[in-house]
Amino acid sequence: MSFTLDQFRLDGKVAVVTGAGGRGNSIGRAYALGLANAGAAVVVADLNRAGAEAVAEEIVSEGGRAVATQVDVADENSTLAMAAAANDAFGGVDILVNNAALMVDVSYDNCETISLEAWNRAFGVNVNGALLCSRAVLPSMRARGGGRIINQSSGGAFPATGLYGVTKLALVGLTTTLAKQFGKDGITCNAIAPGNVTSDAGKLLVPDDSPFIKFLEMTCAMRARGEPDELVGTALLLCSPAGQWITGQTIHVDGGWVLRP
Repeated sequence: MSFTLDQFRLDGKVAVVTGAGGRGNSIGRAYALGLANAGAAVVVADLNRAGAEAVAEEIVSEGGRAVATQVDVADENSTLAMAAAANDAFGGVDILVNNAALMVDVSYDNCETISLEAWNRAFGVNVNGALLCSRAVLPSMRARGGGRIINQSSGGAFPATGLYGVTKLALVGLTTTLAKQFGKDGITCNAIAPGNVTSDAGKLLVPDDSPFIKFLEMTCAMRARGEPDELVGTALLLCSPAGQWITGQTIHVDGGWVLRP
């Protein structure tokens, strides 16, 4: 069978996007809207219930199908309730985007002084959260004959120079592990590693006048900063039939900041 653009469609699929109702112009919101535009029914999951409801309403207002649910990805019972909400609303889960993470709120102290509480909190959300959400939707994916998991890593993990980067590099290890262990069930697991994105959270952490922007401008092969929507195409590839033979990979979407063979 020859390739057609229809292989990028997600009609009849159900996607859960965590961290999709956070700060205004967010990557999670872009993923949720993009997957809905491709035909998926979307479960907008976030610790911020009001934010999740706003994004779900945005999708519905544009003719899509969406529901909102509150979730604490670091709490196993909460992730199980999220999966149950997806089952109740749409009959199951085909796609999971593990986007929820601590970034702005992560401690940037060095390893000599950082508290173990701050360290564990970051791992609890950024790494354990992805594991718990993946386990919560696994039975549904198996029952539906397969699925797609996308973990949100970061260019800041290559190399990791602080706690945030360490968690995002650990997430790459979780990605390859899930890909290997779930592959025979028809479930792929990949990671997206964004560069510096002009989301509300990204601009809060790295303002326009930050010296880091000047560094990126000298380092990147292309533009130093990207919009949240510029990540959606990669997510769509990894979620759709077009990407069904891709698993265990980390794809950098960063304008050529991290160059890997």
